[in-house]
Amino acid sequence: MVANFPETAISTERLLLRSLEEQDAPGLAAMLGDELVQTWTDHPRPYRQADAHELISRHAPERRARGRGIVFAVTEHLTQRLVGLLELDRTDWHLRATEVRFVTAPWARGEGYAPEAVLGTAQWLFEDRGFQRLELRTAAGNTAAQQVAQKTGAISEGVLRSAAIVRGGEWGPGPEERTDLIVWSLLPEDLDPPEPAHPDDRYHVLPR
Repeated sequence: MVANFPETAISTERLLLRSLEEQDAPGLAAMLGDELVQTWTDHPRPYRQADAHELISRHAPERRARGRGIVFAVTEHLTQRLVGLLELDRTDWHLRATEVRFVTAPWARGEGYAPEAVLGTAQWLFEDRGFQRLELRTAAGNTAAQQVAQKTGAISEGVLRSAAIVRGGEWGPGPEERTDLIVWSLLPEDLDPPEPAHPDDRYHVLPR
């Protein structure tokens, strides 16, 4: 039997991480078609609504069913707007380790949503699922992603030389070129926050 993540939702102070829904397709298409997202990810280029529907209906369910990871839509509690996409992939169930990737909608950048979503996911993985390692890999030129890693308290472990292909530099998509990847990690002991004054002051796993 293949180990996999349960269908679940995670709530943080400002955000709800939940399964993708068909109604997310327009927002996904706009977000994943953004120039900066296209530069640093391998999502289809150009990114159309048909690609979003494929992610929602096929790619995300298959990843969870095969035990490779899980895909969350990240939305604001206040407005229900789509803030970003958080993906867990390359999950090793023996090591209890997985890799996290995060994309933020252009309108939501600079608000601290990415670190909040990653930390909420890390707490869920460590406390609820018994995981021991969460890994982030950031392209050498992607300073925004590196800042997210730093804000979560992730530890930089080293560089994988010429380990990825990006589509141009930080100013927008261009020709494909090879790049180094910086490897970061979070372990349960890296979080170890003080006990909250109130039981509700932490992430919540919501029943499905």
